[in-house]
Amino acid sequence: MIDLTLPGMTCGHCVRAVTETVHRVDPSAKIEIDLATHRVQIDSSKPAQAFVAPLAEEGYAPA
Repeated sequence: MIDLTLPGMTCGHCVRAVTETVHRVDPSAKIEIDLATHRVQIDSSKPAQAFVAPLAEEGYAPA
């Protein structure tokens, strides 16, 4: 399980963009998002680093 905090994720549009980005990296990933705390949990066989750069490119750099 990959646990990230994305301070830039503040609204429903952000949630959709983060979800789409995660699924571009790993289409079979399971994702749970807590918008209030800006936390994202990703269940994937890929390493966390595989998600960090694509998320940052979309404007959601992990803290």
